Amino acid sequence: MVMKFFNKHKPNVYVQIGAMKSKYPQFNTKNLTNETVKFIGEIMVKPELPIYTVCIEYRGKLSPKVSVLNPKLVDKPPHYYKNTECLCLYHPDNFKWNSEKILAKEILSWTIAWLFFYEAWLQTGVWLGPESHHSLETIKEDKND
Repeated sequence: MVMKFFNKHKPNVYVQIGAMKSKYPQFNTKNLTNETVKFIGEIMVKPELPIYTVCIEYRGKLSPKVSVLNPKLVDKPPHYYKNTECLCLYHPDNFKWNSEKILAKEILSWTIAWLFFYEAWLQTGVWLGPESHHSLETIKEDKND
């Protein structure tokens, strides 16, 4: 409820920053504008797996972009947009992004899950996480973001 009240008085980027600092303090804020903000930080999925540095870009009404900066992903991983070098975290038919949603609540947890399933895929060759195949129309929509 506090988020809703706060959100009415300040641009949503400040709500995003506050939520991120609260839940994931290891993330730094970059390139802040009234509409966009990038968060860069490290994620440890499990102690035996690599630590990943990711960039999460809040873009207001447009879907957030999540990319892995380090370590470099293998060529052609599943559930990955090659044209934008971003993770595919959800299918737009199953989840509708809007500027009021909180990155730290939804997108970060899905990013952690994606990295876990990516590591499992590297070991087994099978994507063990949930998936929904994209139509050509969905892929075209992503290119326009």
